[in-house]
Amino acid sequence: MKESVIKSAYEAAKERYAAVGVDTDAALEKLQKIAISIHCWQSDDVTGFENLGGNLGGGGIQATGNYPGKARNIDELRQDIEEVQTLIAGKHRLNLHAIYGDFGNKIVDRDAIEPAHFTSWMQWAKEKNLKLDFNSTSFGHPKSGDLTLANPDKAIRDFWIEHTKRCREISEAFGQFQHDPCIMNLWVHDGSKDLTVNRLLYRQILEKSLDEIFAKELKNMKDCIEAKLFGIALESYTVGSYDFYLGYGAKKQKIVTLDTGHFHLSESIADKISALLLFTPEIMLHVSRPIRWDSDHVTILNDDLTELAKEITRAEALNRIHIGLDYFDASINRIGAYVIGIRSTQKAFLQGLLEPIRILRDYEAKGQYFERLALLEEAKGLPWNMVWDYFCLKNNIAVGEEYIAEIQKYEKNVLSKR
Repeated sequence: MKESVIKSAYEAAKERYAAVGVDTDAALEKLQKIAISIHCWQSDDVTGFENLGGNLGGGGIQATGNYPGKARNIDELRQDIEEVQTLIAGKHRLNLHAIYGDFGNKIVDRDAIEPAHFTSWMQWAKEKNLKLDFNSTSFGHPKSGDLTLANPDKAIRDFWIEHTKRCREISEAFGQFQHDPCIMNLWVHDGSKDLTVNRLLYRQILEKSLDEIFAKELKNMKDCIEAKLFGIALESYTVGSYDFYLGYGAKKQKIVTLDTGHFHLSESIADKISALLLFTPEIMLHVSRPIRWDSDHVTILNDDLTELAKEITRAEALNRIHIGLDYFDASINRIGAYVIGIRSTQKAFLQGLLEPIRILRDYEAKGQYFERLALLEEAKGLPWNMVWDYFCLKNNIAVGEEYIAEIQKYEKNVLSKR
């Protein structure tokens, strides 16, 4: 697309938005500062780089598809992330799971991982202008089973407590190195496939485990706790439910993670934002796209995502929200999956930043509900896409569908040779 056409369209869009009290330049300045935590596991289907061998247990994780080009080692995963960076605007973060350490040919169990296993990640991230986030990994291990931190078996429970403590120390090292807090997410799959009569018991155990894990205060990382509706083969009962973690987060002032795929499909995640902002210090988002269940489809610009972004901008809460992606689609080009999800998330927040909120609030305050609804509807047709194209142009990345050809070239030259 010609640069002159994009600039001309932006000037027209700028004038149109000004008519409803929106400064597009200011909106773009805010969008430029929104950092998205890119999930490393899309590149390799949540496999990781452990050398534990044997039959690794489950834990509610399942990537579907076998599209060619999966990253097989750290170098290939980093190569893929570097390619993604050329196709997106802004400065972002990389979210690592504990199973992605640089373990070489050594066997390092999860209760023995330490910052040294992630030194190369820190150095590489600094070179690529990325900040790092982190996750403990309770799934895909012989000791995973149905219960980890909520397990009545002290030996198993202590193994996972030690693992999670070490993950916090790794996150602390990240934060110190990058001079910016590392956001560490804690999610465990603990639950039951069929009916249980000990719901309270397992939640009491989980609470005690969390208290032990969080006992040490760390200054360069932030703890997040993530709920889930259910896990694969654990459909009847989830120990770490949303109610459990909301209560714990409010009581202990921890960040509660809202994964958009971890709720009943009829629930509005957007509606939860204002409630959590009142009682928890910050919010972590894992942006996904559920289809009938927590299926981790590639994030697209749909109504759910748009409303979520708008609710955050309406609450003027961008400084209290951490935005990460969490999906893994192995049925399509994985680089394409990355870029679609990242750009769609940015587009949603752009629409939120371009909303004529001053006039809408004025209508609402005066009880002018017809006018409010009418402007909300008309705002859907405002030329936000022209502003988006200009944002891409300013950042010297592919405009519109131009990134398709670039990803096809990368597939031909790199992915097809793996």
